[in-house]
Amino acid sequence: MATEIITTDDLREFKIELLADIEKLLQQKTANQTKKWLKSYEVKELLNISPGTLQHLRVSGTLPYTRIGGTIYYDNNDIQKMLADNKIQ
Repeated sequence: MATEIITTDDLREFKIELLADIEKLLQQKTANQTKKWLKSYEVKELLNISPGTLQHLRVSGTLPYTRIGGTIYYDNNDIQKMLADNKIQ
């Protein structure tokens, strides 16, 4: 049985390759996990807007929403459509 010596350089190279593979898998998983319904805090974070701006988008009818109990939900497709409709060429 042949013995193979592993050096610290080999381990360092393995670590770099392993981390790159893990990062690639995480990026693929994140890209595939777009949520259908977003809560207000997620929309504010996504669009980088204030609570008042989000309320204005609701009241003006620019951004459709669904209210269930005290929670407001926004369809991700509606958000993307709003962004596309207001895109300036």
